[in-house]
Amino acid sequence: MKNEELISRSIKSVWHPCTQMKHHEITPLIPIKKGRGSWLFDFNNKKYLDATSSWWVNLFGHNNKVIKKYIKNQIDQLEHSMISGLTHEPVIELSEKLNNLTGLGHCFYGSDGANAVEIALKMSSHFWKQKGKDKKTKFVYLKNSYHGETLGALAVTDIPLFKEQYSQILKNHIQVDSPDWRIGKDNESAKEIAINKILLLKNIFEKKHSTISSIILEPLVQCAAGMAMYDAEYIKGVRKLCDQFQVHLIVDEIAVGFGRTGKIFAHHHAKIKPDFLCLSKGLTAGYLPLSVTLTTDDVYDAFYDDDIRKGFLHSHSYTGNPLACSAALGMLSIFEATDVFLENKNKAMKINLLLENYNNYPIKDLRNIGMIWAFELDPSIDINKVSAYCINHGLLLRPIRNTIYFMPPYSISDREIKHMISVTENGIKEACL
Repeated sequence: MKNEELISRSIKSVWHPCTQMKHHEITPLIPIKKGRGSWLFDFNNKKYLDATSSWWVNLFGHNNKVIKKYIKNQIDQLEHSMISGLTHEPVIELSEKLNNLTGLGHCFYGSDGANAVEIALKMSSHFWKQKGKDKKTKFVYLKNSYHGETLGALAVTDIPLFKEQYSQILKNHIQVDSPDWRIGKDNESAKEIAINKILLLKNIFEKKHSTISSIILEPLVQCAAGMAMYDAEYIKGVRKLCDQFQVHLIVDEIAVGFGRTGKIFAHHHAKIKPDFLCLSKGLTAGYLPLSVTLTTDDVYDAFYDDDIRKGFLHSHSYTGNPLACSAALGMLSIFEATDVFLENKNKAMKINLLLENYNNYPIKDLRNIGMIWAFELDPSIDINKVSAYCINHGLLLRPIRNTIYFMPPYSISDREIKHMISVTENGIKEACL
């Protein structure tokens, strides 16, 4: 009865995100009591494999002993203090580690991914104003991009479901074609698609660079677009154009940072350095809300002045929270102590081997980078039946339209991998009947 009671209470009191609440008349909520490793447990002790890492945040499994220890040690010292006029050791240590990993300068903290994007957009346009280039206020963004739900981030997002209801309060910016390799012409390689899209972008920069502040990218994978993947050649080309036309490059690695693509950061595949790097989600491995925007010394120096009005006065109450920073330090300590990339590479090989059997089903564009997999289910197949089957058999999926994807915790075991692949396969098979 506990599950049913909690479902009823939640429906009456909680407005759940990214949800049409009426759908829960048919598809019930799942009340979660606890998490262990790759699994979530409801109040009837039924367990579900968390194949999406709880919205892409949980890198090292639920109830991770290392990260919990960092948080427990910190809570006995300092739970929170503002860092306007003050500082503390966790935020300093985390900033130093992130600086070393990225080659960027100072860190500006927020609480979620949209926060990080807002900060980058504001910093970029404000920078150009400081430099006397007041007309550089436009942002360039990719078709099918997603950067968050706050007004600035939503203005550079291109998912109509999230954006269209708010068009009257959003500023218009400049949209360009995505280099998504699924939409190329016959026999056109991912690299060729990327190069062609760079030529289109160059044409826009040539005409409008005097009004463009920055371009924002989700490097290599546009997650909310259905795990749209593209070649690193596009990122290289964008970096060159930004240098040529004096435009900032904002890299949104909120979903793909910290090893998701096989490198610590996705833009490292292109061997470039952005002007701004936005991080969240995996930053604390799902333990506490935290985001960070890193930028160059050149940007930082533009705000360094005797006049307070020339400072970057953006702020949040929980900026640089010590507990959240400690969780992030715990997450990074696992990378430092373990060869996460080698372990993930071996797991990816096993998953790819098991996925070969999926070619017998009505799917297309099976793709993988690092610890992300996706494919499209034929539209004639009811994807909701697949999801329902998986939930009934202890597997949590969250398809994006007709795209099924896996983004499991790095802690996933061989046995859990087989469960994830086989239950999904059986779900597809059942839906095809």
